[in-house]
Amino acid sequence: MKKLRVFISGQKYFGEQVLSLCTRLDFVEIVGVCSPLDDRYVAKMARTFDIPIIPAGSLNADTLPKNVDIGITAHSFDYIGVRTRYKANIGWIGYHPSLLPRHRGRSSIEWAVRMRDAITGGTVFWLNSGIDRGDIAYQDICFIDPKLYGIEPRKAAKLLWEHELQEMGLRLIEKALTDISKGIIIKNPQKKEYSTFEPNTDIKDVFKPDLLMLEQFASPST
Repeated sequence: MKKLRVFISGQKYFGEQVLSLCTRLDFVEIVGVCSPLDDRYVAKMARTFDIPIIPAGSLNADTLPKNVDIGITAHSFDYIGVRTRYKANIGWIGYHPSLLPRHRGRSSIEWAVRMRDAITGGTVFWLNSGIDRGDIAYQDICFIDPKLYGIEPRKAAKLLWEHELQEMGLRLIEKALTDISKGIIIKNPQKKEYSTFEPNTDIKDVFKPDLLMLEQFASPST
């Protein structure tokens, strides 16, 4: 089993849980994190373990440590540019709480509830230049309790995340890291014909720039 040098870009509770997971894996060496300096989750834990911190907003190919094997995004709002992705020896993975390619975008859980999907799930995928469009590594599913359809969608999404999808993400990330350390690299291209992309429900403006990332407007190179 190969020792993996891992870099984590993230924040909030899920970012902390991913960092905590990596500290428990004996085949993982955490070489740094990117997080807001005032984050009370990732940044606080990184200081406890004396892990170098790159301030959020300043992560790029020049600031990323050398010889990183795998980068992980966990509630990260830093864009991982092409030079930063390629600097990692193996690549970057992220977790998206939907069954990609369905429900791409930031409000994926809420849209699964709004559309009354019977089943949803989570996906660990390889980052590329598009939004949630990279090759799929691992997926798992869960049923949506029909009772959630009767409450406010944002509250329902929060419950589904806390009770199902958050823990699922940690399991899938651990599976991915374990397999990668053994030389097992899984990359399954997403099927465009099944893709959906819904806008961020936090954006109130009529113009939603994230809609520009819809498949029909996307550059083939991404």
